Amino acid sequence: MILGFNHNVMYKGEVFHVQTEDSGVKQPNITTLLYKGGVILCSKKTSYADILTMENLEDVVEELMKEQHKELMRRLRSGEFDERAFALPASTFENYRISGPEEKVTESADAAAESGAAAVAFSRDELSRALKQLSGKDSPRSDGADIPQDVKSHRRNLDEELDRFFDSLK
Repeated sequence: MILGFNHNVMYKGEVFHVQTEDSGVKQPNITTLLYKGGVILCSKKTSYADILTMENLEDVVEELMKEQHKELMRRLRSGEFDERAFALPASTFENYRISGPEEKVTESADAAAESGAAAVAFSRDELSRALKQLSGKDSPRSDGADIPQDVKSHRRNLDEELDRFFDSLK
């Protein structure tokens, strides 16, 4: 069983996390997940049950994992997930009411029970900051103008970084 790969990728001023793991021969699946802020934007699961009898199974599975991991990063870079990644769905805050500055905003118990979620409280300021951040007003611009020069200088081309990472595993 291969342990897996994890990468944080900067894309359009936001950090995305790509995680690929092997479930092992008892459940021969390779799963890759793409996250933004703890939310799964995409998942891909590939079975390798049909090749379990191969002599060099571990090497083959590792190569399959690398390819699937890179594929999801390429799909991210191509803009395939932009709509989901950069849109704030209306349903995110539908069960909340906005209070005065001193009050807490609390999801009603009925709404929490219906959605299966726990009741959550936010101050008005906390909710305002979260909405600003999600709308991009507190995040770096996608053109990189707000990104400090020292951060820019540490960035690498995605393909170069992936190649360097996977070459280091050899």
